[in-house]
Amino acid sequence: MIQLDNFDLWWRVQGNTVEEPNVRRGGTSGVQSLELPPGSQRMLYIKRQTGHIYRTLRYPLGRPTIQREIQAYREYRRLGICVPKLVYGGVGNSHGQWRGLLVTEGLEGFVSLEDWYRIEAQNYWGEEIHQQMLYQLAKTLSCLHASRWQHGCLYPKHIFVRVNQKPKGGVDIALLDLEKSRRRWRTSWASAEDMEQFRRHRGGMLDQDWALLQRQYKHSLALRSAI
Repeated sequence: MIQLDNFDLWWRVQGNTVEEPNVRRGGTSGVQSLELPPGSQRMLYIKRQTGHIYRTLRYPLGRPTIQREIQAYREYRRLGICVPKLVYGGVGNSHGQWRGLLVTEGLEGFVSLEDWYRIEAQNYWGEEIHQQMLYQLAKTLSCLHASRWQHGCLYPKHIFVRVNQKPKGGVDIALLDLEKSRRRWRTSWASAEDMEQFRRHRGGMLDQDWALLQRQYKHSLALRSAI
C-alpha cells in the first residue's frame, strides 16, 4: 500500500496512460489511471508535471501549476462544489526543476456533459431530469462566480453530471480540471470570461438549453450577490 503522504512513492508508481505527457507551460504534463488497491474498483488519477509553471504579478519567476490546482480543489470543496476527492497533492524540486503531483479519486456514476448530450439525443433521461440538470448547473456556476472564482477551462468535457437514484433523486454537478482556476477581483470578471468560453465551446447543447441556462444562472447569481 502506498503511503498517502509520500511524494517519491507516488511519483514512481505507474498506471495506465490516460493523457500522454505533453509539453506546455515550459514543462511536461501527463495523466495515468490506477486501481488501488488492485481489484477494488477504486480508480485513482495521477497527474504528473515536470517544470510546469505559471507566472503572475505575485509570482513573476513562476510557481508550480499543481500548487494552484491543489488550492482550487480545496476552495471548491469549501464552497460546496463537487470535485473529485483529493487523495494527494504536492510539489518537489529535483536538480533545480519543479515536479508536481496531483492524485484524485474517479467520479463514480458521473458522465461528462459532452456525453450527456450524446445520450440525450436518444431521449434517454427525459425532460424533467434534463431540466434539473440545467438548473443544478446554473446553481453550481453561480456559486463559483459569486465567490469570484473562475474555472478557466469551462468546456463540456470538464463538467460532469450524475442522476441520483430514488429515494434521494435529483442531479449532481461536478467540475474537473481546475489547473487554470483562479480568484478574480470581481465576480463580473469571473462570470463573463467563463460563460463566454462555455458559450463558444458548448458543443451539443441546444440553443434553447443555453438560453434557459443563462436565465437560471443570472437569477441565481443575482440572489447570491444580494446576500
